[in-house]
Amino acid sequence: MKLWGGRFQKETDNLVNELNASISFDQRLYREDITGSMAHAKMLGACGIISMEDVAAILEGLQSILEDVEAGKVEFTADNEDIHMNVEALLTARIGDAGKRLHTARSRNDQVALDFRMYVREQIPTIVGQLLELETVLCKQAKQYQSAVMPGYTHLQRAQPISFAQHLMAYASMFSRDVTRLEDCAKRLNECPLGSGALAGTTYPIDRWQTAKALDFDAPMSNSLDGVSDRDYALELMSALSILMMHLSRFSEEVILWCSWEFKFIELDDAYATGSSIMPQKKNPDVAELVRGKTGRVYGDLMSLLTVMKGLPLAYNKDMQEDKEPVFDAIDTVEMCLPVFAAMIGTMTVRTDNMRKAAGKGFINATDCADYLTKKGMPFRDAYTVTGKLVAACTAQGQTLEDLTLEELKAVSELFEADVYEAINLENCMALRSSYGGPAVSETTRQIGAIEDFVKAHTK
Repeated sequence: MKLWGGRFQKETDNLVNELNASISFDQRLYREDITGSMAHAKMLGACGIISMEDVAAILEGLQSILEDVEAGKVEFTADNEDIHMNVEALLTARIGDAGKRLHTARSRNDQVALDFRMYVREQIPTIVGQLLELETVLCKQAKQYQSAVMPGYTHLQRAQPISFAQHLMAYASMFSRDVTRLEDCAKRLNECPLGSGALAGTTYPIDRWQTAKALDFDAPMSNSLDGVSDRDYALELMSALSILMMHLSRFSEEVILWCSWEFKFIELDDAYATGSSIMPQKKNPDVAELVRGKTGRVYGDLMSLLTVMKGLPLAYNKDMQEDKEPVFDAIDTVEMCLPVFAAMIGTMTVRTDNMRKAAGKGFINATDCADYLTKKGMPFRDAYTVTGKLVAACTAQGQTLEDLTLEELKAVSELFEADVYEAINLENCMALRSSYGGPAVSETTRQIGAIEDFVKAHTK
């Protein structure tokens, strides 16, 4: 007979059992469930709601169940629906009536809210640690390529000269924001729903502050309806993970482009690429492609839970059983992608020669040419027009700005002098961009240092 079966006259249909049971996925909450139950039992004893003898039996029984689960000696059953009822049934079978007293002043509604919140809280440091490791890899690579000129792009068109180090630090900045988003989520979720009961609290003289403190929460949730029905923390986590995966996907897209023969800016280590079953020359960036593809999966997980929650009245509804699988999937996906992505970036070979060749084409020093004229006294808009005419002429003749003779430049404007060649030299163009956040070595040194300081400050 089911633990909730007192008022029912019929056995539940097998199809309903299959639909209703969640043990196939929520069994991963066993540790949180047992830890929460231990704290609840201690509070019940401290408040005189159950005897200390029962508390001792419950704690001993729960500890034995935890050890057996981790030793692979326990097989959960769908007959008991979920992890909460499986643990309670095991406990009662082992210690008798004392086990039946554990659920006093508690509901599965606040129990699952507690377990799930604790699980999410425990996963955040793991993901943060993986992000910090990726940032460390980016800093290490960036230090090697602070003088490596490459074209920066807008609209996927060559735009202005930057360094490879600056490009890597742009992603490090994104991942820093991901870290702080996850940390903010962890702060906001750290309130304890235990003691909310089914929705309206309880008539027993419980101490919710005791259980909150025992489980490392900052405080109990202040409203019992909200306590059992809130899943904002799960949505916030998946929102942060979706943004994180978007960053990884953008980076993946660039890795894929850079690996192509059309760019050949980088080459991936053989351990992080795959071949073709039919084309022997192929070396495919499958890690980056899979990360890019799995981004859509995490987006789908977020949309799934948003859709589940959007029409639910207070308080708990069975629809909310659908909260766990998308969260588990999003966490598993991110925790799988981050380490392999970091390893891929850390082992890639950077082809600075090809980056420099690409930078030499596309007139990415055109802005510098216009700035040169502006600094000589020409209004910027006029300088922009003059430079544009030079670019058009060079394009027609298959030349670059550097190829033009001083006489050809003076034919367009008498302001040009021999020092123009220094002004439009790509290395100088990059080196002189020393404004805060720019690609100059002095600035990428600062950026790398800032990220390294960030990593140290957030490493626990």
